[in-house]
Amino acid sequence: MGERLYDLMAANGWSGASVWRDRANQLAPTIVGGSKKHGGPDLGPTRAKRAWQKLYINAHRLADQEPAADFCGEKVGYEQMPLLTVRMVARLQGFPDEWIFSGRKTNAYRQVGNAFPPPVAHAVGDRIRQALMLGDYGLSSVVESSQSARSPLSALSR
Repeated sequence: MGERLYDLMAANGWSGASVWRDRANQLAPTIVGGSKKHGGPDLGPTRAKRAWQKLYINAHRLADQEPAADFCGEKVGYEQMPLLTVRMVARLQGFPDEWIFSGRKTNAYRQVGNAFPPPVAHAVGDRIRQALMLGDYGLSSVVESSQSARSPLSALSR
């Protein structure tokens, strides 16, 4: 995760970005959608927040922008632990940086957190396409029979 987000963490000249990158260079916890029931966007329940904290991330809310050059932490116990932005969470989820989310921070975060990760969706779609095109699992005959069953001529031949 550290390497994946380093350029965004360093975007405003944060002097601690390279130290953070080295500490946080592990797999990130699962991204979860923000709950309408529990208020604004954060990175999940208590257990998830603890996992983020081990990666030197303050998971209690999201930031509006990347850490400033003089960033040193939001509060005691979270020194050198930046907040993530919606763009950072989206990148971790596999969205390209050009992807545009609608709405303000909370709504945009819910779109990211509730989405099926694009790389996973691509892989699943690719396997479905392969199965249909190559006849894996006998699906090509199922597709052919369902198409002929819907044909007006098939009704005449019964």
